[in-house]
Amino acid sequence: MHWTGLWRHADFMKLWLGQTISLFGTQVKFLALPLTAILILDATPGQMGLLSAIESLPAIFFGLFVGVWVDRRRRRPILIAADVGRMFLVLAIPVAALLGVLRIEILYLSAFGTGALGLLFGIAYQSYLPTLIAHRQIVEGNSKLELSRSGAEIVGPGLAGFLTQWFSAPVALVADALSFGVSAVSLILIRTPEPAPTAHEKRDPMLRAALDGLKVVWGDPTLRALLGCASTINVFNTLLETVFLLYMTDKLGLEAGVIGLIFASGSIGFMAGALVAERVTRRIGLGPTIILGVLITAGSDFVLPLVQGPVVFIMLLLIGAQLCFGLGLTLYNVGQASLRQSITPNHLRGRMNATFTVTAAVLAPVAALLGGALGETIGLQATLLVAASGEVLAVLWLVFSTVRTQREQPEALD
Repeated sequence: MHWTGLWRHADFMKLWLGQTISLFGTQVKFLALPLTAILILDATPGQMGLLSAIESLPAIFFGLFVGVWVDRRRRRPILIAADVGRMFLVLAIPVAALLGVLRIEILYLSAFGTGALGLLFGIAYQSYLPTLIAHRQIVEGNSKLELSRSGAEIVGPGLAGFLTQWFSAPVALVADALSFGVSAVSLILIRTPEPAPTAHEKRDPMLRAALDGLKVVWGDPTLRALLGCASTINVFNTLLETVFLLYMTDKLGLEAGVIGLIFASGSIGFMAGALVAERVTRRIGLGPTIILGVLITAGSDFVLPLVQGPVVFIMLLLIGAQLCFGLGLTLYNVGQASLRQSITPNHLRGRMNATFTVTAAVLAPVAALLGGALGETIGLQATLLVAASGEVLAVLWLVFSTVRTQREQPEALD
């Protein structure tokens, strides 16, 4: 086999290998952490709700300031520290269980700490990638990382179930802790030098620097369009997800096994999108690929409220829709991430990424509450139609911006 592109980039391969293993470990925690609360601590519904919500709180409260902190330091040491911190926070749970002192409060602290460090890692990671690889390789790099994420989402839940059944939920979390350790080692082994942060950034007050990040995103027409599109998609897709499961069970009469198969097909679509994203981008251009991804995503969601007929027919249509959803959303995600990484100066990437992260974190609970309210007032099917229509409107942000004419991957800004 003739290896080309990032396959020959030793430091990227270290990064990719570490992150792939870490993503599989995170999928184990996604199942093992709540099962620890349920099976070991007999958690109440209220405690489960708090455990589910607490990991997202750091993004809302600290996200913008994390972006400033990332911009003021080299990103690779931040990534290493975040991995090591998460390793010990996750490892604390099986150690506490082994010592017989495990309490729900320990799970809360671990979830909050891993959420905060995960936020730090995600913002630093997106900001670090363009300094590690050439600008022409950014789409390929993001595609490979999305491929790992999709693979983990397909295989990870089964692995988590196996480990939990055979070794108990707390012990299964050891796999997640070890995966963070592997990721940290892979980052330590990277030898590509990272540019030092801009000196004057360290003198600006934290609040002013955070607001500068907001101004940069809103003041740049392309970034503003990408943020508007992402926010619109997040809001209306959350509306859809709030009632989709209820619609499939109550209105379509689908059983749990069929629903699981439908959602699994979406994961395969994500993987397919990661495999073809670079090729599609080369063929039709970066901007058109982003727009195509949004249209495929929105179009697939229109199938959900309109499907009817025999159960087998409904199942096949929904599987096809979820495949297309995964394909379209990955084309969009790879393209928009690559574009905003390239057009944002290196010393502002942390704040730019933080702005996108915080906006999504703030809008998600609001959209979920709105979805529930609409489901009760106008009905489940009508809510799904509203959600799919809103996703289509998201493309207008891109069509009436410079994204539409962006053919090539721009040179990354220092």
